[in-house]
Amino acid sequence: MKSILVLRSFQLLAMTSVLGFAAFGQESPKVLILSGERLSVDGRPGFIFMPPEGKRSTPQPWVMYAPTLAGYPDGHEKWMHQQFLDAGIAIAGLDVGEAYGSPKGREGLTALYAELTRKRGFALRPVLLGRSRGGLWVTSWASENPDKVAGIAGIYPVLDLRTYPSLAKAAPAFGLSEAELKAKLGDLNPINHVDVLARHKVPIFIIHGDDDKVVPLKQNSAELVARYKAAGQGNAVTLIVAEGQGHNYWEGFFHCQPLVDFVIARAKAK
Repeated sequence: MKSILVLRSFQLLAMTSVLGFAAFGQESPKVLILSGERLSVDGRPGFIFMPPEGKRSTPQPWVMYAPTLAGYPDGHEKWMHQQFLDAGIAIAGLDVGEAYGSPKGREGLTALYAELTRKRGFALRPVLLGRSRGGLWVTSWASENPDKVAGIAGIYPVLDLRTYPSLAKAAPAFGLSEAELKAKLGDLNPINHVDVLARHKVPIFIIHGDDDKVVPLKQNSAELVARYKAAGQGNAVTLIVAEGQGHNYWEGFFHCQPLVDFVIARAKAK
């Protein structure tokens, strides 16, 4: 795969450049964007979207999605998730709160993985899909479980705690003070474990805007590419740079056919 592609975005939509905490278009976690199942794992709410019965298989290919929070996944992602379902890929997520890649958050994702693989016949190697701060969730879990990951896809993913949400805001999720988190960043910052993913040749596909002020491209997705290249695995990562786009709801982020194709191919890979 090519390491970096550039996507010229002439259709600039006038949308708010925020992480979408209270943005328009979001739906309650009690109202799923597609027909699916609400579930509880270790007391935490989650969801599963299953493909039509005629397209299901055993083991069932699937996507582990993050962040599963009050408004996520939201309506902007409906088309993308529908493509996965039409291809026979399930999608599942668990609300682990604002975990930011912390050990407690990883424990929740591990519990979801165990529930689906041991009790429901899901495949042992899902694709992880991280949107925005969900990037912290999926990369931290993947670096701890690289043998359980078929690939990682990201939509302007956060990878470095220092850029978002900031160490001060992330520290409580880790049960630490800001100073303690800063002192332990070498071990706790997800971007610092990208070398683990590279060593295991975990394929990655990302789309990220070059005008992202909330989750800067350089310190996050571009830094991941640089680390993969330094490890000799540049061909295992693809980064599409959306020119002129920030942290917003531009349709190109959520109707990215190459990203959808990557997820489907990796989820079905033997």
